Amino acid sequence: MTETPHSHGYLHRKDDYARRLRRIEGQARGLQRMVEEEKYCIDILTQISAITKALQSVGLGLLEEHLSHCVVDAAAAGGKDAEAKLKEANDAIARLVRS
Repeated sequence: MTETPHSHGYLHRKDDYARRLRRIEGQARGLQRMVEEEKYCIDILTQISAITKALQSVGLGLLEEHLSHCVVDAAAAGGKDAEAKLKEANDAIARLVRS
């Protein structure tokens, strides 16, 4: 993970992201409970799908913030930092696509 001296693009929505992640955490605990209580397989798979979609939504939001803030700023400055930020963004997109 690369740290930069400026603030991160998602900070203006930090509380929203934290709230969404807490909700996902609660869903994961509920999923654990469903397995422990031996709930129907399809119901468990439905909840897994919901959690996956919620995580993807958070990931895409953070990616959008990164592109519109960190990458744009680095591209405006140019140089090696711009190249590094573009590669970093490409790698992040590849990880999201594979997940």
